[in-house]
Amino acid sequence: MSDVEQRAARQGRKAAFTLAIGLLVLLAVAVVGVLLVLRFVDDQRQQDLLAWQTRLSIIADSRKSDVEAWVTRQLDDVSSLANNASLQLYMAQLLTGGTQEGGDNTGETPFEADYLSNLLAVAAERDGFAAPKPTEVNANVALPAVAGMALVDKDGKVLVATPGMPPIEGALKDFVLNLKPGTRAVLDVFIDSTGEPAMGFAAPVYGVQADTSSQPLGLVVGVKQVAKELFPLLRQPGETMSTARAVLVRKLDDNTVEYLSPLEDGTPPMGLRLNKSTPELDAALAVTVASSFAIRRDHAGREVLAATRGAFREVPWALIYEVERKEALADSDARASRLLTMLLLAVGLVAAALLAAWWQVSSRRAAETAERHRATAERLEAQRHLLRLVTDSQPTEIAIFDADNKYRFANKAAALRAGLPPEDLVGKQIENVLGPAAAEPIEALNKKAMETGEPVDEVRELASGHVLRATHVPVPASAGEPPGVLVTHEDLTEAFRERERRERLQDQLVAALVGVVDRRDPFSAEHSTRVGKLAGEIATEMGLSPVQIATAQTAGRLMNLGKILIDPALLTKGADLSEDERQQIRRAMLASGDLLQGVEFDGPVSETLRQSLTRWDGTGVPVGLKGEDILPTARVVSVANAFVGMLSARAHRSALSVDDAINACMRDVGKAFDRRTVAALVNYMDNRGGRAEWEHGVSAT
Repeated sequence: MSDVEQRAARQGRKAAFTLAIGLLVLLAVAVVGVLLVLRFVDDQRQQDLLAWQTRLSIIADSRKSDVEAWVTRQLDDVSSLANNASLQLYMAQLLTGGTQEGGDNTGETPFEADYLSNLLAVAAERDGFAAPKPTEVNANVALPAVAGMALVDKDGKVLVATPGMPPIEGALKDFVLNLKPGTRAVLDVFIDSTGEPAMGFAAPVYGVQADTSSQPLGLVVGVKQVAKELFPLLRQPGETMSTARAVLVRKLDDNTVEYLSPLEDGTPPMGLRLNKSTPELDAALAVTVASSFAIRRDHAGREVLAATRGAFREVPWALIYEVERKEALADSDARASRLLTMLLLAVGLVAAALLAAWWQVSSRRAAETAERHRATAERLEAQRHLLRLVTDSQPTEIAIFDADNKYRFANKAAALRAGLPPEDLVGKQIENVLGPAAAEPIEALNKKAMETGEPVDEVRELASGHVLRATHVPVPASAGEPPGVLVTHEDLTEAFRERERRERLQDQLVAALVGVVDRRDPFSAEHSTRVGKLAGEIATEMGLSPVQIATAQTAGRLMNLGKILIDPALLTKGADLSEDERQQIRRAMLASGDLLQGVEFDGPVSETLRQSLTRWDGTGVPVGLKGEDILPTARVVSVANAFVGMLSARAHRSALSVDDAINACMRDVGKAFDRRTVAALVNYMDNRGGRAEWEHGVSAT
């Protein structure tokens, strides 16, 4: 990269870094601003909640006071009647038998009863206990027995009652009989026979001049429908909030809350019951806590601000005065929205200014970049032209493929094989150009090279008889080009044919030399051939490379070449050999290596022969060479030579059996021989069919 490009790149990085820092600072300011706004809004909302708590609590106390006053007034009405001296006198006389008007007992209604009936009727009409009058007057239709006043004795028997007074039975009778003596009480709201909510009120009647410690004569009992008197008391005069409402509730049992007052959705009085476990239910809070304020949910699940009041003096009721949260805190929510909108707008304006400045800098830098890209493109084109000139002059096929195995580049040789001009190959799939059969090995090696990231080599013979060496080199992405694979195909046909000719000549030479040795030493005829064969088997069993296996075989076949330097009489001598004579024969193997010094083999045949007389413990020839320093091929030839020699008859001894020869080799493990080499020999003999082949010291050649 040139100095100009480096400076431009540095300036671009600096501008991008400055923009990033500015945006990060702006983001931090925005986050802090939002947190401060939210905190301010939360403080304001808490103040609004305190104001609403005060307001709703005052109204809840007011509505509770009015309801309690109404209940007390009903009790006062029946108590005032019960304390009437005339009622006390006449009731006492009525309980003792009463008298007729004029004092005669003729079986007609006693005078006291008539008086008391009139007195109750007047009081009932005055205090709202009279039965409702029908809209159409029909003499044959009795007034509904839903409201009225009655005098009952201590056993619950009606002495006198107004028209329409419900009978003293059921819940009303239980209320009368279970009333604690000397106390007044309220029969909680219930639904009467006409479906209207009603309540009962009772006060004790004592005798004239009797005190409250004495036994009362009976009770004044009043029953009335309460909807028109009680529920209007729940409305707050002057309330402007459309969702504000007061609700009366009571606890039926430990799990149920009942709504006594009608609801705004048309639910009638005592028409709704909910479980106290309903999440955040305001009614559950009202029947649990005597006085509270909280954000809860009403019977319809709406979020409300609720002030609750319980612990009514005469009735087990609780009152809720509530207003929906969205209406109550609408101003707070709107204020929060305005503040957040203003803050985000300010942040947006600042961000726009930063982006505009960055855009101006980027535009100038983009123009410079475009110019650099144009110059780079020209250089790349020049490089491609040079690449084509160089590659087209080569006989080797050269091509570049992308990850989808499409041609990206092809030289003249690759195009000639494909039968298309080089420029027409670009973008085409390999299989569409060469056919599926020819494309399959190329695609497989491309995939392997890209997956491993390492070059892949393979030599294969084509159906035409030609031998190709394919090299696949992964090409990393660069200069805007995606990664790919560089493929070269080198024709090795002539080289392979030359190698085959050389190998044939070498085999012929080796065979000729072996024939010369065998003719000079008839006792060792075919010995070197067998050593070469067994050395190949042992090397294969050890897992040596093909070159090492071939080297061991060749060295084994030529190990006796040095015997051409020994007197034939010594080779055919039948008597025991002297130590000097034995040394001459051993040195013949070393001489074999020297004789082959100038002959070119694929492997170290000459050095293998020189080391074949070494011992594993280092006591052989050359002295001091031992262990892993000995060539693997020399170790193999040493064992093979010893084993074949033991299986073969000599002028001075007879042949050994396979088992005896194996045992002899095993006894010299760690001394003369490598343990791994002897183990390979044993495995070949016992598990690869070698024993049957070498039985009696004879092997098929």
